[in-house]
Amino acid sequence: MICPHCEHNLLRRERPGNRCSRCGRQYALDPKTNPLRLNDLRVRRVTAALTEEGRIGIVPDQLWYALSRKRLRDGEFASGCLGAAALAGVVATVAALVSEIPHLLLVTAAMLVVGLGVAVARASGAGRGIPPVAREAFPAQVLAPWRQVYGALPPGVLDTRGPAGGPAPGTGAGPVNGVLVCPDPAVVAFLVAAGLPARYGLVPVRSPEEARAVPSSGPVLVLHDTDAYGELLVLQVRDALPGRTVVDAGPPLRTVRALPQAVPYRDPARKPGAQQMRLLAGLGTFTPEELKWLGKGWRFPLVGLPPARLLAVVERVAGQVTRGVDAELRRAADLGFLTWPDAAGPDRAGGR
Repeated sequence: MICPHCEHNLLRRERPGNRCSRCGRQYALDPKTNPLRLNDLRVRRVTAALTEEGRIGIVPDQLWYALSRKRLRDGEFASGCLGAAALAGVVATVAALVSEIPHLLLVTAAMLVVGLGVAVARASGAGRGIPPVAREAFPAQVLAPWRQVYGALPPGVLDTRGPAGGPAPGTGAGPVNGVLVCPDPAVVAFLVAAGLPARYGLVPVRSPEEARAVPSSGPVLVLHDTDAYGELLVLQVRDALPGRTVVDAGPPLRTVRALPQAVPYRDPARKPGAQQMRLLAGLGTFTPEELKWLGKGWRFPLVGLPPARLLAVVERVAGQVTRGVDAELRRAADLGFLTWPDAAGPDRAGGR
């Protein structure tokens, strides 16, 4: 590992207690002791790419996904390793039979059963796509050691532990032109920090019930993960707000799955049930293969989109749906003041 301070290449024995034996300075993350195999230099590189060298602020959840992508992509079924383990179990069992030692026979038979069971489970996809560090555990396992060593989060990463600052639209911040429904508080914090909801007069809420309570008859944008629950959220909002213009601003499943840099993951705690799958099938918009994929709990999270691209897409959709609501906003949009640069380029944080 390269020391993030003096840049010497250190062997494991040369960095006891996460401290460089050359310069004597402490570092936060060691690839040998954290499940994401991170080091401080990689965290800095990925953070710089996500923030576009500090141009935008990101939330910790976006950093979590970017740092987990490589492990998710590489976490495929290693048939060679498991095959070798199963072969070893077979050889040991045969040896036990030949030696006629009962205790050894029981032990090797148990080893063989366990090895074959693991091989079958891995071959069928068990454990694939599950992040080595859960999203909820990322602050404690990665950000806490970073804070301890450097005294703050990586540059450009917003501290979302406290309440979001500034008044929400409709509470003195300006006119209310519509509602932005997004159930992910991290994404809402990211958009609020960028000033996007206030700029377009959108009240950010997390549920259809909260959207119904907003005193506005303007359009409703629904921003959601690309997963079973996200697709159903649009239906729930339309049912809760009959007669209102509801715009699905979530990334389309077919489009995201076609992107080579998009890496899905699974959350076993959020696997859709039979009722949700019946509703999705009733939409008639998904192929059988896509329904099977959604039914296994696979998802592309909003925090996985490149932050600049997410801002650009939401900005474009918000501008389109609110342009006819507020005359002053419409004039500014026509003059091009709210036009963002094209953010459709490659994801520079991918795979780093």
